[in-house]
Amino acid sequence: MTRPFRFGVNLMSPAPAGEWRAKCRRAEELGYDVILAPDHLGMPAPFPALVAAAEATERPRLGTFVLNAGFWNPALLAREVATTDALTDGRLELGLGTGYVQAEHETAGLPWGSPGERVDHLRRTVEELERLLGSEDQQPQPVQKRVPLLIGANGDRMLRLSAEHADIAAFTGARTRDGGVLEPLAAEELDERVALYRKLAAGRAEPAELNLLIQIVIVTDDPGAAIQPWLSRIPHLTEQQVLELPIVLVGPLDDIVERVRAQRDRFGFSYLTVLEPNMEVFAPVVARLRET
Repeated sequence: MTRPFRFGVNLMSPAPAGEWRAKCRRAEELGYDVILAPDHLGMPAPFPALVAAAEATERPRLGTFVLNAGFWNPALLAREVATTDALTDGRLELGLGTGYVQAEHETAGLPWGSPGERVDHLRRTVEELERLLGSEDQQPQPVQKRVPLLIGANGDRMLRLSAEHADIAAFTGARTRDGGVLEPLAAEELDERVALYRKLAAGRAEPAELNLLIQIVIVTDDPGAAIQPWLSRIPHLTEQQVLELPIVLVGPLDDIVERVRAQRDRFGFSYLTVLEPNMEVFAPVVARLRET
């Protein structure tokens, strides 16, 4: 059964109270289903930002996209999650990942560790959160019986963790290189990642919602010219290869709409997230795909 589309926007730029609330209201007006906050130094602290978003809006869900598990102690995180879920009237969706920027850990005075150690820490965090938030002894209590869990993943162990625990499986559409550089995956590589996830998740009682983070959105009749400023950032790919990346949506509006539908058919991505700079430009796509 094909899931209906959902659309989220990740609000990354710090802003005073009035400006923050205004852009949250604008996201709601544009039809976004989820207002999201990242977890990077230099960006808004996610939980207070989501509480403020809830006060300014009525309909959208509120989510972290995604928390860096290395920044958090599970017991303290459980308190934050339960409090935020209560203060947002049960609208919270919790997104978790391992973190990928070593410099942020160094600035915060926190251990970085190996990739395996970071996955181990995330697994412990997920399992402890499930235990704490599912306990009647937890205080405060969340409003939702289960706060939906999103896990951002690409590697084999992360996909297994997502298959075992996540209500929403978020695909980064990229692999992480040294220094926190993200290298995008071609469609064929993403096919393989999704296929592995589906194999690992075959025994689930309920299938998860699949999410993809879209990095570039440009509505244009000249996609070749529009993508030129981005080519230097991905020098190993040709112009056509960049335009064909699943995390890139560049072209006429009708073409982008059809491509989003085709990617849902191919990969199963019914929940798409865009970054704040693309909130307005992606809105016509949201409008066209609503209820489809």
